Amino acid sequence: MDAASAAIAREKPVSIDGLLELAKPDMAKVDALIRDRMQSPVSVIPALAEHLIGGSAKRLRPLLTIAAARVAGAQDDACLKLAAAVEFIHTATLLHDDVVDSSQLRRGKVAAHLIWGAPASVLVGDFLFARAFELMVEAGSMQALEILARASRVIAEGEVLQLTRAHDLNLSQDLYLEIIKAKTAELFAAAAEAGAVSAGASPEGCEALRKFGQDLGLAFQLVDDALDYSGDAATLGKNAGDDFREGKATLPLLLAIAKTGAAEKPFWDRTVGRREQTDEDFERARSLVASTGADAATLALAGDYAATAKAQLADFASSNSWRPALENLADFAVQRKS
Repeated sequence: MDAASAAIAREKPVSIDGLLELAKPDMAKVDALIRDRMQSPVSVIPALAEHLIGGSAKRLRPLLTIAAARVAGAQDDACLKLAAAVEFIHTATLLHDDVVDSSQLRRGKVAAHLIWGAPASVLVGDFLFARAFELMVEAGSMQALEILARASRVIAEGEVLQLTRAHDLNLSQDLYLEIIKAKTAELFAAAAEAGAVSAGASPEGCEALRKFGQDLGLAFQLVDDALDYSGDAATLGKNAGDDFREGKATLPLLLAIAKTGAAEKPFWDRTVGRREQTDEDFERARSLVASTGADAATLALAGDYAATAKAQLADFASSNSWRPALENLADFAVQRKS
């Protein structure tokens, strides 16, 4: 274990139990909304949706909407329908992504498309997007509707951009960050901003919470990408090495490729560029990522984003119990193992 990894391992584990407890009454109402709105007389829709939504333990994105609204001073329930909409958008993108990526596992379960088929998964994802927009309209905020509608577009653009640059061994770090900012961080940013808007926060407060969500999302995705090489299926809820097997050019891979140079170029060209892989190739890739410190460097960058996220909360009252809970969420995003 290198020095950076050892330092991370020594850090006292961060808990978000305080945030979960604060949000418990609100999240119970959000869960009830989610379960009500995923119903349909077409039986495959609630069955497939329950398969995925029922496996979500923390619901971080709607939780972020609730927490942003409360830290901004919300006293009413205006944020609840927006939080449910955020979860539906997220779930829809997961259903679509699993079809595109041919994923085998999602949240520790067999991916929905392997049970109901790809067409049903895509169409139920479309249903959930439609439900999300119904909830946004019911929430009665044109500004929040604009925020979440824009996020839906940006996420799709990010996914398409990633698809067009799959297997690209020359992908720059800047373009990689642009991709994850769109496909992952944008929904975190929109979730927080929509919560702030629902609370009637000032433009400065809305922007600060949007930036908090964006940097939190970047940290979250960077850790996800590192865990693909350092984690295991039992804790991840999905197979380790999925990104490698799919030929995705994530930051740990890009850093390892740069640091191994010409010596390993034939290996990377074969396994990632052409996706000609044997059963042993992932373990070799995992070893190269670890030995070059690529995973530790990725986690260090995630830590930087978590720090900038927390800095966005400086102007919110320190006496507001939601502020330290959100700060813990940023630390948790970096330290988590799944």
